[in-house]
Amino acid sequence: MIEKDAMLPLYYQLQQSIKKAIQENELNPGDMIPSEREYAEKYKISKMTVRQALTNLVKEGLLNREQGKGTFICQKKIEHSSSELAGFSESMISKGIEPSTFVVSFIEVKASIEQAEKLKVEQNTTLYEIKRVRYANQLPIAYEILNIPKELLPDLTTKVAVTSIYDYIEQKAGHKIHYGRETIEASIAQNEDADLLKLKEGEPVLLIERLSKLNSNKPFEIVKSVYRADRFSYAIDMKRKRV
Repeated sequence: MIEKDAMLPLYYQLQQSIKKAIQENELNPGDMIPSEREYAEKYKISKMTVRQALTNLVKEGLLNREQGKGTFICQKKIEHSSSELAGFSESMISKGIEPSTFVVSFIEVKASIEQAEKLKVEQNTTLYEIKRVRYANQLPIAYEILNIPKELLPDLTTKVAVTSIYDYIEQKAGHKIHYGRETIEASIAQNEDADLLKLKEGEPVLLIERLSKLNSNKPFEIVKSVYRADRFSYAIDMKRKRV
């Protein structure tokens, strides 16, 4: 319902009305919404007002415009909490989502000065470099580059990399994962990232780098990931410091 005498702007009222319809599953992911003309006629408002409401929802990642086709409801974002240290597969399964993985490459490289410092190994130590695309319900969500010292997991294979490396580390190799620190940056999709994640170059992504440690406090992985910003969100749990 649009109330023309209300203090709230008309575009904002329409925006909230569409949001409510999405939240209450009256509009579902993949549904095409009415055109600007149809909304304008239904609520007796201008197409400019409708366009502003829809543009704001596109910016929020709730709607997606496809040229020549229409405007559609976006897939709901997968939310990750910073309070949990879990591998991608573990995290997806806990949310009732089916994970899958495509291994782009699995090679051995020599540790750079920066990698050696982070992993507390000698420079030129042999590392696995594993590039993977991670899927949630068959949709590409993340492209990651993982580096692990070979001496830690000498029997690691591509077959394992297709599943959960965290599960392999703890269940097969007998190590215990203890700690992880992540840094997050906003960026845009480029070249290989865009192609593998089915994005256009320049679309928004999240860059996440993680350094993880075992119970012994020994670093065991550096993971650099590119996440689709239209499919993935990051929730941070905070407590106020007591003075």
